[in-house]
Amino acid sequence: MTERWVSCDIGAPAAEALLTRAFEGADAVVHLAWAVQPTPRDPDMRRTNLTGSAHVLRAAERAGVPHVVVASSVAAYTPASGPVDEGWPCGGVPGSAYSAQKAELERLLDGRPGIARIRPCAVVQPDAGAEIDRWLLSPLVPPALLGRPWLPVPLWPGLRIQFVHAEDVALAIRLILRERATGAFNVAADPVLRATDLAAVVGGFLVPVPFRALPGPAWLTWRFGLQPVHPGWLRLADRASLVDTGRLRGLGWVPRHDPRRALEAVVAAIADGRGRGTWGPLAPHEGPRWSRLGRGRPVHQSQGGGSR
Repeated sequence: MTERWVSCDIGAPAAEALLTRAFEGADAVVHLAWAVQPTPRDPDMRRTNLTGSAHVLRAAERAGVPHVVVASSVAAYTPASGPVDEGWPCGGVPGSAYSAQKAELERLLDGRPGIARIRPCAVVQPDAGAEIDRWLLSPLVPPALLGRPWLPVPLWPGLRIQFVHAEDVALAIRLILRERATGAFNVAADPVLRATDLAAVVGGFLVPVPFRALPGPAWLTWRFGLQPVHPGWLRLADRASLVDTGRLRGLGWVPRHDPRRALEAVVAAIADGRGRGTWGPLAPHEGPRWSRLGRGRPVHQSQGGGSR
């Protein structure tokens, strides 16, 4: 089988025709494209995430592709007090643009034949160390501080979050393709990590902070470009549903990576400034860190429930 690479801006008006030609004769299409934290110079998130996804789905239909696997997220779920299965409503988390758009993607998928949707929790891998650094750390914070036992880590005590390694997500997609499975599949590894676990992984010690004390400073420092985490991400981390993965395990899926060890590897990669390749989202940093400061404007498009 010969590989053929096609470059496409999926949100562009001409994307549907280009993708239709690219999909002709395909047994399956796997749609993973999503703008997570675009910079102010990047296209609007909705253009990529929803218009682009609609282009991919229509192109697959026009090309007669019988099986389409789409990456949604646990963020699409309505908040719940305990672990949820795939039947839980996808109403999203209020105040999170990422969640709102994943919930809208779910509605876009409803009623289409031959669709499988995966709903992973937070996906990590060391190759994404530099990218995750850009998403989470202030340019004023040297990554080498990570792993220092004296580093204070301010988190709210009720925080709990699931992680899964990217390789285990790829394994899930492979199984779904092999079995020609359709419907929704939660993807997460056990155990659930809590605030104390996260602080220990970062290498410092937990400083308990009430959640209500965090969104205000987060918004102010985000607004002035001092750090990239919009309070919408805090709301999502606080209220995202934990998930049950019984349906995916029924296909034979067993995660190979322990989530805590996977996260430890990512933290080490961030501290070392590691990424993958010489260009693109996973590439290591170019230029001094301070050059990423927002200079009085948000460093990323708003994550507070819609595009900026």
